[in-house]
Amino acid sequence: MSSAGGAGLYLHVPFCSAICPYCDFAVVADNESRSQRYVSALVAELALLGEEELVFDTIYLGGGTPSALSGQQLGTILSAARQELSIEEGAWLAMEVNPEDVDPAALAEWRGLGVNMLSLGVQSFQEEELRFLGRRHSPADAERAVRAAVAAGFDIISVDLIFGLPGQQPGQLRDSIRKLAALDPQHVSCYQLTVHEGTPFHRRSLQGSLRELEESSQGELFELVHSELATAGYPAYEVSNFAKTEAFRSRHNQKYWDHSPYLGAGLAAHSFSGRRRWWNEADFEKYCARVEQGERPLAGSEELDDAQLALEAVMLGLRCAAGLDLERLRAKYGVNLLELNAALIEGYVEDGVAEADGRLRLTPRGLAVADAVVRSLDLGFD
Repeated sequence: MSSAGGAGLYLHVPFCSAICPYCDFAVVADNESRSQRYVSALVAELALLGEEELVFDTIYLGGGTPSALSGQQLGTILSAARQELSIEEGAWLAMEVNPEDVDPAALAEWRGLGVNMLSLGVQSFQEEELRFLGRRHSPADAERAVRAAVAAGFDIISVDLIFGLPGQQPGQLRDSIRKLAALDPQHVSCYQLTVHEGTPFHRRSLQGSLRELEESSQGELFELVHSELATAGYPAYEVSNFAKTEAFRSRHNQKYWDHSPYLGAGLAAHSFSGRRRWWNEADFEKYCARVEQGERPLAGSEELDDAQLALEAVMLGLRCAAGLDLERLRAKYGVNLLELNAALIEGYVEDGVAEADGRLRLTPRGLAVADAVVRSLDLGFD
């Protein structure tokens, strides 16, 4: 695995004080002995990754909830990463936190670690919605946390929202977006609620006690999110991500959408070399035990062929406001998308779903049905 530079490093912290009923990430309930063991295991895994010939210019502390660890523990992890891997001086550092973990002392610690982008998992500014989502903070807690984080002087404050909750009305979502915009963060991530298999929400759905919002209502809320945030000065640069200016976009997450190499360390973390993808054990005990025995905690891997990579490139490119670079797709994978799909793309343009010049871009209306558009395209592979 080699790169001329610009790779991303993802560090997974799986701990949460309470596990939300919609979450399908690799998370575990926090306790002191478990967190100490995990920090040691993650440091040991980083020592095993020293063979990776990559230069990293972004680091992302994700989870779970990285703010569940102390500043000292986070510092230990980051020091090990910088010692074992080739990380550029001044590499961009992003970190996810929960609003209830935000206080002046914690903010000072995170600033001291060199965090550039602080991402707050607010999810809603409606009391009833927060209870439904299993969040532990109130709307007032969220407002206080965002105000304190903005005032603390990080380069970027990002706020997460979730929309498409069962029974959610446009007025509720509009109110949350306007409250968020009034707090003046530089970046917003707004995700549609998905009921994942194996989660409490999925079990409730099977039992009939949770009914997902109808597709037409989901589409209405999707368009509301994009129009409200654009009006508030946050244009979309990816289907779920919005920033005041290009300088405030997530430097790390753009690597996933650009198909750039990234390396993941920690429980269930994924890595991508440009052609190969691999991932770690998702079971806490298995992950720790394997690393403690001096072996990399790999759970699986796959080698991607041109057809798979081209499909991913199309899917990721069309999720971004900049769209898909058609010449790059042709040069890299031999796919002439316009030639293969001339009538179809012409129809999408006429219907206001897409725009095509040297790039293929989806309009806000097209972004709402991006997955269906991707499925409809012929990439020329058998």
